[in-house]
Order: sequence, then structure tokens, then C-alpha cells
Amino acid sequence: MKVLLTGANGQVGRALQACMPNGTDLIALDRLHLDVTDQLDVQRIVDERQPDWIINAAAYTAVDRAEDDASAAQLLNADAVSFLAEAAAGCGARLAQISTDFVFDGQSELAYKPADRRGPLSVYGSTKMAGEDAAGAEALIVRTSWVYAAGHANFVTTMLRLMKERDGLRVVSDQIGAPTYAGSLAKVIWELVKGGKRGVFHYCDAGEASWYDFAVAIQEEALAIGLLDRSIPITAICSEEYPTPAKRPKFSRLDCSATSEALGRGFPDWRDNLRVMLKQEQALG
Repeated sequence: MKVLLTGANGQVGRALQACMPNGTDLIALDRLHLDVTDQLDVQRIVDERQPDWIINAAAYTAVDRAEDDASAAQLLNADAVSFLAEAAAGCGARLAQISTDFVFDGQSELAYKPADRRGPLSVYGSTKMAGEDAAGAEALIVRTSWVYAAGHANFVTTMLRLMKERDGLRVVSDQIGAPTYAGSLAKVIWELVKGGKRGVFHYCDAGEASWYDFAVAIQEEALAIGLLDRSIPITAICSEEYPTPAKRPKFSRLDCSATSEALGRGFPDWRDNLRVMLKQEQALG
């Protein structure tokens, strides 16, 4: 199986490379070697490489910045997907597109199923929804949430830095979802690709948390392994006390039961995966 991977240097791209299945001919390209926003470049690379699958891990993920940079977010999150989908169709390849819980409005009282109505609240969410549509009916779409990995800029590494720098933190407690370790997400994507799946699948780590719960767990687990050497107070606040340019869904838990059934296995708890990541972060020094 020959796979073309975009966004190779991002946290999901690197995770996909780290757990590549045996027998996979992987062509991992970063933005310097493949500009997914350039249709001619996309067509040229796909024609040259003739992959069986394209996994698109390239994305505009600066949620707040997208509010003032909508054209750039649209280009990378939606237009680029249409370029990849067209090129894939031209050589008989399949496209795997990574999407987000932010395509939902957060008004549900139950975890979102793949077929539930979408209603993004932000430019970022709207462009990711447009990317899902651009991927086409034959694509594999994997929605996920709150992704993090060692050695990258994300909520976990930001919290670790702030816990060392500050004497206290205030973290939003009324936005509920599920943290997702990039390593576990990558394994699921590979399993779905190898199984030839199409349509929309959800994956996040098991359990749920608020950003406040996540921050508290980061501090507790980091203290337990010596990654932090002191504890600071963390105060729970509501979203209105921490206004951001982009509106976030209050509840964006994803129902992953169909994915679990398709793969024939359960998924690890988010806090267990947090421990794994923190040990990796510690090893990086």
C-alpha cells in the first residue's frame, strides 16, 4: 500500500509516521515539499507518486487567528482538500481527511454521532466542515478533538510552561470534550485506512473532561513524575470570564462507538494517554 501523507511535520503527521504499518510505502511530505494550497503542485505530486491513499494531515489549526484570517483558513482547510480529492480521484486513490469536533455547535446533551447535524460556531469550524464536504463521498473522514503530542505546541505543553512561569492559573471549566493523544489517533487512522473504510468516523480518547479538568490532571501527572517541581493553584472559570475571538462549543464530546465496533476494540482513557505523553515530553528534556 502506497500512502502519500501531507502535513508530515505536524503532531498528527509525525504520529502517523511513528506507527506506520509494516508493508506501507509511505511518502511523507511537509509544506516545503508539497504545497497543498497549490492545485498544480498537488496534481503534479500525486501524478508522479501514484498513491493508493492520501492522508491529509495538513490543516490551519489556529482557531482564534482564523477569525481575522478566514481566507487563509478556507484555503488550507477546504480548498486544499478539494485539490487533494480531485487529484486522488484522477489516479484512483482514496482520501483520508482529518476533521474536528468544532463542526458541531455544542448544544447537544449527548455525545455527537457521525451523522448528527453540524453547526460550527467559528471560522475554523466552518472551514473544517467545508473540508469534509470537499473530501467527497468516497473519502474517509476522521473527526477528533483536543489533540496533543510531545514536542509540539498544544494545550499540554502550554500548561506545562505556564505552570513553571506563573503562581496560579485560571482555566475554563464549562467547555466539555475529550483530550486525544496523537499517537492513539494515528493508530486508529491507520486501522481505518487498512480496512478500506469510507464515510465519517469519530475518534477521541475514552472519557470526558473540561479544560479545567485537563489542566488539573496535567499538573498532577507532571508532579508525579517530576516534570514539575511545584504545585500552583488552578481556578475554574466560565467561558465568559475568558473571552476569545472564536466561539467554542460548550459540549463537543464525540460518540466513538461506531469506530470501536468497526475496529473491534475499545480505546484508552484520556488520562492514561496523558501519562504516556508526559513521559515522552520528559524524555525530550
